[in-house]
Amino acid sequence: MSTSPENIQNHLKRPESPFKKLKAAWQKMTQDLKTVKILRLSLGMTISMAVAFAINWPLAMLTPVFTVVFLSLPMPRPSFQQGFKNMMETLLGLTIGVLFALFLLPYPFVYILMIGLALFYTYYYINRGGSFWFALMTLLSLLLMPMMATTSDGLAIGVSLGFIWSGWVAVWMIFLAHFLIPNPEFNIIPTKTPTHKGYVPVAAELALKSTLVVFPLATLFLVFNLTDFLVLMIMVSIFSLSPDLTKGKEAGMNSLISTLIGGTAAYCFYWLLVAVPEYPFFVVLTFLLSLLFASVIFSERSDAKYYSSALTTVIILFSASMGEDKDFTTAFFLRVALIISAVLYLVFALKVLDRYWPSNKK
Repeated sequence: MSTSPENIQNHLKRPESPFKKLKAAWQKMTQDLKTVKILRLSLGMTISMAVAFAINWPLAMLTPVFTVVFLSLPMPRPSFQQGFKNMMETLLGLTIGVLFALFLLPYPFVYILMIGLALFYTYYYINRGGSFWFALMTLLSLLLMPMMATTSDGLAIGVSLGFIWSGWVAVWMIFLAHFLIPNPEFNIIPTKTPTHKGYVPVAAELALKSTLVVFPLATLFLVFNLTDFLVLMIMVSIFSLSPDLTKGKEAGMNSLISTLIGGTAAYCFYWLLVAVPEYPFFVVLTFLLSLLFASVIFSERSDAKYYSSALTTVIILFSASMGEDKDFTTAFFLRVALIISAVLYLVFALKVLDRYWPSNKK
């Protein structure tokens, strides 16, 4: 055996510590943008789920839903100005619905007229290139708050406050996820398409079609107080954001497929937690599930487009099955049935509109 100084130095050299190996592996992982997006979405969902279910404020499950939706989008870190803007849009959108419910609902004919106009201008705003988030918050508020107010004004205010708080917490969670796992390189925030100024005939026509689809259903739900089927009306309103028969039908079918995927995952998630009802296990299981879904969301697979909505479905169905007298199977099949009903209604309504729309007549 050689006893040269070089060999002695090699034998005396300390092996690399596991901590240094782990640090080197982490640095290598965070240099890949795709891996960063996967880890960020997983961490963001896990933290938001852990906080939401630990504190459990009203409508807490909306926080992880909003967090997953935003972190699934191919967008760089939002600026603080954008985050503040989203918070204010959430507040303003929910306030509009509450004001409608509190001051116009006691006058049914005035309310019906004004809700029709409000729906039209909301759809017109989004078709002109306005903020999708503000339009979505306003649309949900206009449809949800009056239904809550038919039970009590306090319920409408309480739901809106829970909605606003959950949206605000989600904004903080998105910032936290980007802070903990930043992009490996500087990304320029895409320039938003400017809102068209002045009257836009095409946007007005699309808005009118969407309004004619949603308005009869909203009136029907309010008159008969069909609060148990609010998901149906919400689905129709979202699918009708694009009043094109092909796009609306495609959005509905995508939602149905996402629900089936998410429902299967939620079923396994739920029964695993029934077997091990411990909070630390819940957090670890959430991280593993989100990691699995995120790896598909940011992949090149043809079915990747379904998995973002499927992940939000897991959150919604799991939340609906929590507590006493809750039944996961009933919640799952009811949601599937309501989505199918929304798609059928949307297809029927748009076919009737296309058949009798003046510009389509020869």
